[in-house]
Amino acid sequence: MKKFINNPNDLTTELLEGYTLAYKDVVKLESKKIVVRTNPKSSDKVAIVSMGGAGHEPAISGFVGEGMLDASVVGDIFAAPGAPKVLEALRMFKRDAGILLVVLNHAGDVMSANMAMQMAEREGINVKMLLTHEDISAGLDTPEADRRGLGGCIPLYKVAGAASEQGKSLEEVAEIAERFNGQMATLAVAMTGATHPQNGGAISVLPDDEMEIGMGQHGEAGGGRSKILSADETAEKMILPLITDTEAKSGDNVMLIINGTGATTHMEMNIIFRKANNILESKGINVSAGKIGELLTVQEMGGFQMILCKLDADHKDLIKAPANAPYWVTQ
Repeated sequence: MKKFINNPNDLTTELLEGYTLAYKDVVKLESKKIVVRTNPKSSDKVAIVSMGGAGHEPAISGFVGEGMLDASVVGDIFAAPGAPKVLEALRMFKRDAGILLVVLNHAGDVMSANMAMQMAEREGINVKMLLTHEDISAGLDTPEADRRGLGGCIPLYKVAGAASEQGKSLEEVAEIAERFNGQMATLAVAMTGATHPQNGGAISVLPDDEMEIGMGQHGEAGGGRSKILSADETAEKMILPLITDTEAKSGDNVMLIINGTGATTHMEMNIIFRKANNILESKGINVSAGKIGELLTVQEMGGFQMILCKLDADHKDLIKAPANAPYWVTQ
């Protein structure tokens, strides 16, 4: 393992310190593992809070900022934050306007979030929880409860954050975000595995001539292993089931995101986006918003997540609303 680190036990602390020092005009560190906005929004607006393990940078803390998240609760490398830390963040943002807690569907995160929600409700904190579950690798007929949450959480932060900035109520923000949640789908592909930065253990291993469609962001098997395909073949194999799952059709507006997982170049991601975009346009589906970059990574894993979001009229406007987070700026 080759990584620029110090004591492996200090990884999370040091990466958060470095991140908040670099972007101090936008974010700051509270209570060691809670990243918040340097300039908080008015307390009469709904707070948007999310949570997750470190090691996936820039997610999740890279999306704290104006028009997006108010706080990110950070766990250790690839580990969910504990319920007490989540509750601490909810206490920080206790307000009459309420809090929307966005949680990715992974067992540890869900357990911590459910415990924190129970304690928060006993304390009279007005909070609703939204669970993202857009990974379709287990099959299009898989129940939502069994689908993982992947990088689709990030455009959802954008939609929910923009709705909050407009002064919408907790019920309105939750409805807008949940509708968006139900109209997005993600599929990941990996060409090379990654190592756990604390112990050097392999997260996943793939032969040099193979790739795997459906691999999770912690190396979970996806069941779609094959010989390496071309960029166009890979894009087509991934975009078609995403179209089916979102029920996007001619005349619809969509957002297409290619999220690199750590070692895939922008050159490759641009080529993938081109083919997926062309397939969508050939079906009369309008790609009204797009993004290419590393949003949620898996250390040095080679591959990407393809994220497709069908946009209602309000979602289209909210995606384009102003935002200023370190890793997502819309002017």
